[in-house]
Amino acid sequence: MVGFLGGALRGGRSGSSSFRAGGKGKGVIRDVRRLNSGRGTHTRQHELDMQRDFILSVLEAQPSARDSRFYLKNFDPAAQSSRPATSALNDSGENDKPAFPMHDQETPTTAFSKTISTVSPGSNSAVNSVIAEAPKGKTDLADALLTAPASRHTALVKVQGPFSDRQLESIAEGMVYLKKLGLVSIIVMDHEGWGDEEDRIVAMPEEERRRQVIELRERMKKETLRFSNMLEEKGGSARPLLEGVLCVKGAAFEDTLTPIASTSTKPYEASTTDLFVDSLSGIRSAIRRGEIPVIPPIALDQSCFSLCVSANDAVRAISHGLADAERQAGLRYEADARLEHDVDLTPVRIMIINREGGIPSPARGGDPHLSINLEAEFDYINQTFVWQETHPTALSNLALVRDCLADLPRTASAVLVSHRSPRSLIANLITNKPAHSPSLHHDLIPRRNIQHQPTIVRRGLPIRVCRSMDDIDEDALTYLLEESFGKTLDRQPFYNRLRRDLDFCIIAGDYQGVAIVTNERRQPSEPPHDRSTDPPSCSPSRSSDPSPAPPDDPEGIAYLDKFAVLPSLQGDGTVDFLWGALRDESWGLGLLSALNPNVGGLGGHGIARDLVWRSRSNNPVNKWYFDRSNGFFKIPPPRGSKVGFALFWCEAEDRVARFWREEREGKEPAATPEKLKEWADVIGAIPSCWV
Repeated sequence: MVGFLGGALRGGRSGSSSFRAGGKGKGVIRDVRRLNSGRGTHTRQHELDMQRDFILSVLEAQPSARDSRFYLKNFDPAAQSSRPATSALNDSGENDKPAFPMHDQETPTTAFSKTISTVSPGSNSAVNSVIAEAPKGKTDLADALLTAPASRHTALVKVQGPFSDRQLESIAEGMVYLKKLGLVSIIVMDHEGWGDEEDRIVAMPEEERRRQVIELRERMKKETLRFSNMLEEKGGSARPLLEGVLCVKGAAFEDTLTPIASTSTKPYEASTTDLFVDSLSGIRSAIRRGEIPVIPPIALDQSCFSLCVSANDAVRAISHGLADAERQAGLRYEADARLEHDVDLTPVRIMIINREGGIPSPARGGDPHLSINLEAEFDYINQTFVWQETHPTALSNLALVRDCLADLPRTASAVLVSHRSPRSLIANLITNKPAHSPSLHHDLIPRRNIQHQPTIVRRGLPIRVCRSMDDIDEDALTYLLEESFGKTLDRQPFYNRLRRDLDFCIIAGDYQGVAIVTNERRQPSEPPHDRSTDPPSCSPSRSSDPSPAPPDDPEGIAYLDKFAVLPSLQGDGTVDFLWGALRDESWGLGLLSALNPNVGGLGGHGIARDLVWRSRSNNPVNKWYFDRSNGFFKIPPPRGSKVGFALFWCEAEDRVARFWREEREGKEPAATPEKLKEWADVIGAIPSCWV
């Protein structure tokens, strides 16, 4: 019956005509019913398959409880009674408080944070059981998930071909899934062959050049319509905007294909552009109706002739136009108070989907960066990039992302992803974090399909390293520590100790994050360690880990005294960026992967040291520490306290490598108990810095 109704509804008029034919038409009625019933069953099965795949894609994102709350808060229409205030910021970035923090890992920014249990991701069998238990023809859960929210956010997407039909269908399916989750994509089409064609056309005589430009323009439109049709086939309404979105200031046909932007010989430097958004009415109208705008890189000149322009320039212009419109900066036809409660066009994501995937990282052996801090890493990536043959557009895409994010709020991020992993876009939307934390050791990250992992790009914060208290603003540092830990700092003894023992202090941005490392030694008044009084808890928890350095380190013990990030920045990747800089200056020092040129840093030159820190035994952040340390053990509580400490360490990575080489050669590793006991004595004696 369900199949027949589906077929009748889709074939309705012919069925009614057959019924009215009467008499001899009864046989035809049976044939039509049988045909429509088969079509309806096939269509319904296809819908069920898409629903199952969609739900499975959401579950594979493995969102935690906090991820789910953040997503529902910002993408659930029931949680938003009206359009939020304009989120686009000025270039100074004065308001750094995220509109919606999007990171869930328990991060070491507060001493005691609430424990949040994670949601079980489920399995394919669980999805099948949900659908199987629903009444025939009804899938309430899937229908609820597939219902498009009334309140939408936007993403600006560049689809950089060439792609086969199957590849493009996979991308279209990902765009439709994002729309169902409340993120409508504004798509700009691109093709690697178009740039080569433009270079060839520029050298032609004017008449031939005109003819070739018209042919290229038609191919661009054809590719736009091709992708629009695929979106429609996958259940997403698409609106191709072939012309009327972009214009070129003062350009005529004779200027066609003359570089409008990116005129520098370096692909990551771009000059100002004459390309601009003439009107957003088509984009706004499409999003109001739940349609996906698809735009070719075509602009009108002053005589209304269609020019072929760079897709990167088109994305830059649209990104600036969308952000500018939300700031009500006077785009033509857009300064209308009636738009106050309209859709917010400011993109929350910039997405680049191509065949190359993420940006290769030398620290990861050419596998993609998991996350990039543009403020601190952009120049270094361009200076050390050696993958021009396999990733010819990586640097230009990274420059494009930087230019777009500069116009958007700090909470916006970008994703560079291969067409082979469209589901990762869903995971990024829900969690707004990389597939794996970039602060984890590389050996802990699964190697499966690692070459297709997306790269998450954020504006980030500049990172600098200070080695003297004269370079540190004590008031700003005090505010950061008290906000992060929720306690009052006992300033005088704390800063007196830092003036005496400071090794280095890593500062993120304008004191939005900090990592303080000191050199700790046994005080002369302390008695030597008595092994006979060791508590059982002083035994190391990972006996198979390489041994710490011998106990005659003239520099003392490198102790991570404080590691904190402002609560307003939790979730924007600052914690991972700060931990990476800490690794480069301590236990990873001397390796090729520690060459990041942080201001005031050692630039990878030096000898790695073990890093040690302590944390209250009941601190929920300990799981985060455990995943990033080489080992830990418990030390007894200080006098007057009922709660003890867990002492963690990160072993110098060059020593780890030597240890494993010696083990394979049959050599015995150095003994460890003496060093562990030394750490327990010295670190356990450090007084609290809180009032």
